[in-house]
Amino acid sequence: MAATGAARRFQLVLIKPSHYDDDGYVIQWLRSSIPANSLACVHALAADAAERQVLGPDVTFDITAVDETNTRIRVDEIVARMKRHGGFGLVGLVGVQSNQFPRAMDIARPLRAAGVPVMIGGFHVSGQIAMLPERPADLQEALELGISLFAGEAEGRMDRVLADAAAGRLEPVYDYMHDLPGLESAPVPFLPRETVGRVFDHHASFDAGRGCPFQCSFCTIINVQGRKSRRRSPDDVEALIRRHWAHGIKRFFITDDNFARNKDWEAIFDRIIRIREQEGIDVRLVIQVDTLCHKIENFIEKARRAGVTRVFIGLENINPANLMAANKRQNKITEYRKMLLAWKRAGVLTYAGYILGFPGDTPDSIRADIEIIKRELPLDILEFFFLTPLPGSEDHKALWTTGVAMDPDMNKYDLEHVTTAHPKMSKAEWEAIYREAWEAYYTPAHALTIFRRGAATGMGLSRLLAVLFVFSAALRIEKVHPLQVGGFRLKHRRDRRPGLPIEPAWSFYPRLAWEIASKHAQMVKHWIDLDLLRRRAKREQARRPYTDLALTPVTEEETETLAMFTHSEDARRGVAHLRKVEALTRGPPQPQIVAAE
Repeated sequence: MAATGAARRFQLVLIKPSHYDDDGYVIQWLRSSIPANSLACVHALAADAAERQVLGPDVTFDITAVDETNTRIRVDEIVARMKRHGGFGLVGLVGVQSNQFPRAMDIARPLRAAGVPVMIGGFHVSGQIAMLPERPADLQEALELGISLFAGEAEGRMDRVLADAAAGRLEPVYDYMHDLPGLESAPVPFLPRETVGRVFDHHASFDAGRGCPFQCSFCTIINVQGRKSRRRSPDDVEALIRRHWAHGIKRFFITDDNFARNKDWEAIFDRIIRIREQEGIDVRLVIQVDTLCHKIENFIEKARRAGVTRVFIGLENINPANLMAANKRQNKITEYRKMLLAWKRAGVLTYAGYILGFPGDTPDSIRADIEIIKRELPLDILEFFFLTPLPGSEDHKALWTTGVAMDPDMNKYDLEHVTTAHPKMSKAEWEAIYREAWEAYYTPAHALTIFRRGAATGMGLSRLLAVLFVFSAALRIEKVHPLQVGGFRLKHRRDRRPGLPIEPAWSFYPRLAWEIASKHAQMVKHWIDLDLLRRRAKREQARRPYTDLALTPVTEEETETLAMFTHSEDARRGVAHLRKVEALTRGPPQPQIVAAE
């Protein structure tokens, strides 16, 4: 990246850590499913700094970017590499979420013991520094080990960090939480082909913007990236796509928490549409949006033309009282069907997140809600999460401030474990209904319904089969959430969480072999079962077009008849409130003036 023949080579190792499963092994795959955008962002900033020779013309950079969800971390090799270069370098643990912080610390400890400079940044560090009045114990432990902490975003700050590391004078804390940078013309996220190649379908990622205007109490985005939209320009996005296309990469996950609220969404879509339709660059996109995106004129139509094939929607709940309790005021249950039908007409596969454990939830209410969703909403994929007080969220701050007990093990803060008490459910009940929710939604009967709806709306059923397979099998077979699953689980005997015993080879490897064989047998059977349902739906559609309650057009009268709007007092009250607001917004009817003949 810099001039050859330089006297010194700065070693920069960037690691996006994984976290531990319930048995203490690192969650890792031969191929992971979700690209690490934070790794791509920091790698691009580092490569730009190297190109500009920020450490001088006599220093060249060796930059390595590693996503631990698909690549094993060999700490001994990193230590040896640093020693060969006289300790001239830095290990950066980037984009570290709360559930990844224990693993990040376990990577960092032996590095620090060997004298290697280490820095940790990401949502866990940034969120706690932003929200808590004093430094929590885990961050204090990191500082006592000589680990530097980075809070905020690295655009415009990379040069200082690299210079400090090169000079051996890293600051304990780099706090930029009150100085969020602009993104326009900043280096765009990019990872080498060999790194992207370890992700399914060679998906890359980029953030077209950061920040969210809403105030959801369980969210960390607004407190880490702010509530004001900061955006990359359409020129930046086009350059990013062309650069990736030159490396054979055409699939992207746009990581904006809510791309529909990016003020430049239309200009960005128009640019991508031109690239696709005039130049034949077949870009495919996955985006995240809110439940009111369909009310933005042309948004869904242009999303389809821009190559959006999958959309993640923060549905969260169908109980208005639960939504209000979480400050999720932007979600209007009367708009859910309109929004989902609009995406169906566009042929886009829909995912929705659904949170279990709002204050009003009980096992019975959750069971009833899932059945209503299956019957009345034309949704493809539903994924479940525990309501979790993530560090950096308003929920976490409120519990921390009032001294409410929360699980001290950050490895569990992955939205898949209970980490605090619920007012109406015991821990055992909450955990049981979480597992039951997956089984209740992904029954064979409902899988057939999903295929039938896909066939009726012209969706590619092979694509639907692949996604339905992952989301219906991940927790049941691999024991992890679908968003953490990948292709072919890897386990290394010695990569176990400190404090747990290293299993002897004579028991570990036979057990691992049996685990691999039995899991793959289950997967093959499950795939065949789903494919038979897909074929059945396709045959039925050819004979007689399918329809059901969820696919029927929205009517004014359905708020009086559909269970989603009538099954509880909270639902009825919520609908009445939305009608009142709509009437006030619309204003009184205007008198008609009839011209005299």
